[in-house]
Amino acid sequence: MKKIIAVTACPTGVAHTYLAAESLLKTAKEKRIEIKVETRGAVGVENELTEQDIAEAHAVIVAADTDVLESRFAGKPVVRVPVAQAIKNPAGLLEEALSMKAAEESDYIKQVEQTKAERGKARSGPYKHLMTGVSHMLPLVVAGGLLIAISFMFGIHAFEQQGTLPAAFMSIGSGAAFALMVPVLSGFIAFSIAEKPGLAPGLIGGMLASQNGAGFLGGIAAGFLAGYVTKWLKTYIKLPKNFEGLKPILILPLLASGIVGLAMIYVIGEPVKWLMDALTQWLQTLGSANAALLGLLLGAMMAFDMGGPINKAAYTFSVGLLASHVYGPMAAVMAAGMTPPLGLWLATLIARNKFTAEEREAGKSAAVLGISFITEGAIPFAASDPLRVIPSIVAGSAVTGALSMLFGATLQAPHGGIFVLPIPHVVGHLGLYALSIAAGTVVTALLLKMFKKNVNA
Repeated sequence: MKKIIAVTACPTGVAHTYLAAESLLKTAKEKRIEIKVETRGAVGVENELTEQDIAEAHAVIVAADTDVLESRFAGKPVVRVPVAQAIKNPAGLLEEALSMKAAEESDYIKQVEQTKAERGKARSGPYKHLMTGVSHMLPLVVAGGLLIAISFMFGIHAFEQQGTLPAAFMSIGSGAAFALMVPVLSGFIAFSIAEKPGLAPGLIGGMLASQNGAGFLGGIAAGFLAGYVTKWLKTYIKLPKNFEGLKPILILPLLASGIVGLAMIYVIGEPVKWLMDALTQWLQTLGSANAALLGLLLGAMMAFDMGGPINKAAYTFSVGLLASHVYGPMAAVMAAGMTPPLGLWLATLIARNKFTAEEREAGKSAAVLGISFITEGAIPFAASDPLRVIPSIVAGSAVTGALSMLFGATLQAPHGGIFVLPIPHVVGHLGLYALSIAAGTVVTALLLKMFKKNVNA
């Protein structure tokens, strides 16, 4: 049975809003059509549509003469009419909604992009600050990693010959782009906390972390320290009005940079360096069983919230290790992030009776997002049936992550999906790496076929 959702609203939010809702509900009951109607009246929003309601709906009726946050329905067929039309012709609106075709593939991708944007707006506190730093750092890591890979195209040791083109690419990728990675991470964490005055102390703290071997962990510590120290100084330093202009360009950067720099040299740097060295050594000497367990954990984290905080924690951990020349976790994380949308796409092919017509169409777009390493492509499916979809994709990604680490696969580019795989030397053990992605995709699809219920669509 196709489900319809509706929203009714009039400018005053009194009579028409509720008459339209009652008319739609009554007619739907007579015709045995499943419907849920949200009213946005004078008393506020009632019977509010959830993400799951929207995901499960075949189509949407918007009977309104005012704003109803229609952007929520991106990716769904929508019937738009004045609120009075729902009172006069509810049967016609319901028939029109039921007859509408499933959303186009491009609409599904818009829905995924909207979800990503909403998650970005919802970020707050330390998570928001960390993701600000990571997002500004990523272009350096991507460009640096690919330039290093290009230098390897001339031969794995070709860059050792000074003055050659491979040596130039290695200098740009490793000597410049990767050298800026930790300072930029730290600088923009501080920028997110304290705005422009936090940038200089954050960059300086990050550079010190990079120089003394504290790595990305030291950069994160320096960024948060710089941001909160600068913010505190900004709040508590009071100057005459004529001198306030000196605070953001002289006083705050000077004092905060001094405090953060001394803390990195005398207090934070050495302990974090020891921790980073211990972590790197442990990762480089992992046995097969421990490597598989780490990959399983990272893979499960990538699928659990599909681009949320847990996913980003695993991703940030793996990206940070690239500067320490530890490439295994990055391979596991990207493979596991590709698996959920790919598994759902495969499930729509081998278990068609488990998915609605619009979900089967959306599966094609999910495949495109999957090969592009956009885990969020699984979100619309998970929202409509979380208790069955989420365990299935977590299991599939865990298998992929475990196999990737077990096979010793490595990845020097932190993004790009299958499009970076053909570049020579970017991926270590390419054939086995592809096998790990395929295995997780199949596991996800089979579990979905096993656990999802049949639908009539």
